This record gives sequence, structure tokens and C-alpha cells, in this order.
Amino acid sequence: MAGGKLKKDKPKAKAASVPYQGGISFHKSKGQHILKNPLLVDSIVQKSGIKTTDVILEIGPGTGNLTKKLLDAGKSVVAVELDPRMVLELQRRFQGTPYSHRLKVIQGDVLKTDLPYFDICVANIPYQISSPLTFKLLNHQPPFRCAVIMFQREFAMRLVAQPGDNLYCRLSANTQLRARVSHLLKVGKNNFRPPPKVDSSVVRIEPRKPAPDANLVREFDGLMRICFNRKNKTLGSIFRQKTVLSVMEKNDKTLQALQQSQSNLSNVGIYSLDFGDNGDDLRMEVDDGGEDEMELEDGDGGEVSEFKEKVLNVLKEGDFEEKRSSKLTQQEFLYLLSLFNKAGIHFS
Repeated sequence: MAGGKLKKDKPKAKAASVPYQGGISFHKSKGQHILKNPLLVDSIVQKSGIKTTDVILEIGPGTGNLTKKLLDAGKSVVAVELDPRMVLELQRRFQGTPYSHRLKVIQGDVLKTDLPYFDICVANIPYQISSPLTFKLLNHQPPFRCAVIMFQREFAMRLVAQPGDNLYCRLSANTQLRARVSHLLKVGKNNFRPPPKVDSSVVRIEPRKPAPDANLVREFDGLMRICFNRKNKTLGSIFRQKTVLSVMEKNDKTLQALQQSQSNLSNVGIYSLDFGDNGDDLRMEVDDGGEDEMELEDGDGGEVSEFKEKVLNVLKEGDFEEKRSSKLTQQEFLYLLSLFNKAGIHFS
């Protein structure tokens, strides 16, 4: 139009997926971030300590960049992939090659899949499944030698955190009870296509041998749910709370009743109740106070007071009243659990 301004076309919004040179689009919402740095892939394989006789589990193989290196290093690879497009890409990539008979691809959700035997797990996983996958692997039988996994960096640092570290939490304590965990590599976001919003880390997880007793694992987790509910509070303050005492006493009565009837105790536990902190995700534990910690009044009758006295006597016996979960070592937690058990108080 004469004298008018040329109307500029508005830029089109970017798609939620990023195209791959082979025609596949990666979906960030599904956690699809493919390793594109070959030197990083080589470093991960090298640090994994793969033996030529190893059966390797890979989770989320994507287009097979890591898969090829794993096939070079080990005996065979079992790859679990949810996306059917990636499954086809893997099959096309390795079909007719010497690798084809040593690669087994399972299409499905790894969290719902019965995993076959494997010696070692090496994987760049979707970060949203980090916690459930970690414990699924630790529950796997027969036990594997180790897992070398790429996690979101903050989750990785929680796994390896030590007493006194800011990120030390229930996840740290529960994982380290069952495995030796070490940090191998920090990985920048630009090593992926498409790049995620956060940096990543590669962590090595070696299940302890022998594995801790299943009842101990359940009891330990029950205790950790309470202790890390407010990890910077003193244990004396935490175990004086009405909610905590009420749930503990209810659990105690349930266990006593089941013991009397000689029923199965395996599915009963304090850990089935919500104390307000998952411990296995990326949320920071809330510390809602400094040194001024409020003790809540009992007000529920003598029976609760007797149970409270029993609990506090355990803390006094082990000199735990003024200690804080954020500073306690695994051995100290195990000692505290043993004192509770000695007093007839259980968490599973």
C-alpha cells in the first residue's frame, strides 16, 4: 500500500522438539538429550571399567552414540528404550553390522520392565526418573557390579553428599547405606543435543556386598523420613513433635498387634505415612528455624507421655538430643536405630 509501512511477519514460535540430522526430533519433555561429544562418550566408557565379558545395560540409548562404544568394550548390550522412533533408529544403525547379534533392544518403560541379567549399567537417563530408577537398580537381583549413570548435577551431588554438606539428605543416607557412590565427571549442558537447562554429572554406584538386610533397609528409611523432615533441627526437637510421636506410637501399637497374631510384618511401616519430605527428589529440606526450637505440648493423655518418655530416653542414652541429622554419619544413624530397636521401637 502506497505510503504505508511494510508489515513484518512475526517470527514463528520454536517447536518443542529439536531436529536430528537423520530426521528424528528430540523431545525435551521426555528427557531426550543426546550426547554429541565423542570425547565425553569415550571418557564415560573408559571410567566405567567395562570388561570384555560384561553384559551391559543401557537405559535410554537414543540414536546409539554411546551404544556403539559400549558394544566395542563389552560382550553384549541390552538397551531399554521407550520411544519407538529411537528403537527403529537403533535397529537401522546396527542392522547388518558385526554388532547386530550382540545388541538386544527392549522397547518399554524401564521402570515397568523386568530387567534381565547384566554386569554393569552405563546410561544417560531421562532426569525425571532419576530417583525411582536408582532404587530399582539397587533392588535388582542378582546384584550387578556397578552402574555409571548421567544425572542432573544437583541430584548427583545429593547422592554423593556427606554429613555437613548442604545437599546431604535422606536420599544421600539411604543410597549410601546400600551402595558406595562416587562422582566421576561434571558435564556441561552444551555436550548434549538439545542442551538441557542444567549441568549434569556422571556418578558411579557400586552395590554393597553383602547387601544390607531388607528389614534393615526398611527400618533405616523409616527413621530417615523422620530425621530429615527438619534436618537442621536437633533430634530432641524433632522427636518431641506431636505428629511424630503420634505416628510412631500408632506404628508401635500396630506392630505389637501383628507380632501377637504372628502376621507378616513386611508391608507395615512408619514410612508409609507422609512427614512432608520425599528426600528422593531435588527439593531442599526445609529448615524453619535457627536455634529457637519450639517444643510442642503433649496434651494427649498419659499413654502418649509414657511413649514420649521412652523415645526421649533413647536419645539421652545415645547422647543424640542435641545432635542434628545434617551432621550425623551413617554409623551414627545405625547406632541410633539399634538403640530404638533395643527399646522395642521399630520403624517397619
